[in-house]
Amino acid sequence: MPSIPLKYGRTTVPFEYDASRIEILGHPENHSPLTDIQLGEKLDAPIGARTIEEIVEPGETVLIVVPDATRQTACGQVINLLVRRLIANGTNAFDISIIFATGIHRPVTKAEKQAILTPFIAQRIKTLNHGPRDLMQIINLGETSGGIPIELNRALVEHDRVILIGGITFHYFAGFTGGRKLVCPGLASSKTISRTHKLAFDCETRTRAEGVDLARLDGNPVHEAFMEVVGKINPAFAISTIVNDAGEAVDLFCGNWRESHRAACEKYATEHTVRIEEKRELVIASSGGFPHDINMIQAHKALETASRACIEGGTIILLAECADGLGRADFLNWFEAKDSDSLAEKLCAAYQVNGQTAWSLLKKAERFDIRIVTALDEDVTGKMRLSKIDNLNEVGVKKGYIVPFGAKFLIEA
Repeated sequence: MPSIPLKYGRTTVPFEYDASRIEILGHPENHSPLTDIQLGEKLDAPIGARTIEEIVEPGETVLIVVPDATRQTACGQVINLLVRRLIANGTNAFDISIIFATGIHRPVTKAEKQAILTPFIAQRIKTLNHGPRDLMQIINLGETSGGIPIELNRALVEHDRVILIGGITFHYFAGFTGGRKLVCPGLASSKTISRTHKLAFDCETRTRAEGVDLARLDGNPVHEAFMEVVGKINPAFAISTIVNDAGEAVDLFCGNWRESHRAACEKYATEHTVRIEEKRELVIASSGGFPHDINMIQAHKALETASRACIEGGTIILLAECADGLGRADFLNWFEAKDSDSLAEKLCAAYQVNGQTAWSLLKKAERFDIRIVTALDEDVTGKMRLSKIDNLNEVGVKKGYIVPFGAKFLIEA
C-alpha cells in the first residue's frame, strides 16, 4: 500500500493507506523557492504604489511589522532584502525598527526572533514587542463607523513610514491571514481585538455571523472592521508572501496595502481550493506541522478544513502536536460549559476572543467523532471532547480522505 508522511510538529508520522478507499486532498507543494533576485524583481513591480525607494526618503524612520512564531511567511529572506534596500537608499540602520504583531499571543522568545528575522537582522536592527494591555504602548485614534475603539500600538504613529510583511493563507473567520491583520489584531489593544473579533459571532442565532467564512473578504464584517482600523494609519507599503511546505517564498505581492493583499488572496484561493463530489465518513487531517500545530488554538484551523469534507457524525482524526500547549492558559475554562449552546451563552455575556475558538471547536466535537494524535494530556483533550489516540491504526476500512495540510486548503463539497 502507498504511504504518506503526515507532518506532526517538526517531525512526520508515516501512514499507509488503501488508495482504493482513501483519497488525498491538497497535495504537497514543492514549488521551487524564489531567489533573492526574483524577489527583488517583484519588489520592483509593486501593485498600486511606488517602489520602496521612491516612498521612503533618506532620514525618515521606518517601522517594519512582522508576524510572530505562529505564522510561516519566509519573513527572514524578505526582511533581509528589504533592510538592505532601505539602507542602500539612505535610511539609517538606527532609524529602522521591527515590531512583532503578536496580538494577544504570548511575546516572541529570543530564539523565535532569530528564527523569524535571521540572526543577522535580529542582532543589528532594533526590535519591539507589542503589549495589547500595556496602556503606555497604546494610543487611541478614534472609533470605527460601528463604534469600535481604534486603539493601536503608538509605534505605528511615531514612525514616518510603516511597512507590513505577512504571509497569505486561509483564516476561518477573517477570510485570509496577512495584510491588515498585521495591524489589527496584530498591534491592537485587547479591547479593539475583542470588539472586532466579536463581529464574527451572532449572539441572537448563537452561530457564525453572516458573511464570516474561510476565503471570504467581501461582506465579511470582521475583515471590513480590520480594514477600517488599519485605514487610520494607512501603511506606506505591504508585502505578502505565499510559501511552500518548507516555508520558502514561492510568490510575493507588494505595494498598496489594500490592493496587493487582495491580489495575493485571490492567487492563493485559486491555487488552494479543493472541490470534492462527496463528503466521506472519515477524514484524517494534519495541521501541517510546526508552526501550524504549535498550540491547540492554531491547530483548530485544520479542523475547520477537515469538517468540510466529513459527513455529519463521521470521524475526524487530527494530528496536532501542540508543543506549546493550548495557546492560552484560560482556553480550557470554556469547556466547562455543558454544550456549545451554553458556551455561546457564556461567550455573549462576557465575550473573549479565544472563547469563540473554543465554541467552534466544541461545536465540531458535537457534530463529529474527533480523535487526536497530540502531546497534550488526555485529561485536557477529554475536557475538549476530543479522544486522544496514540497512532493512526484505528482508521479501519472506512472510505475517507487524507488532508495533509489542513491549515492551507479550502475544501468545497
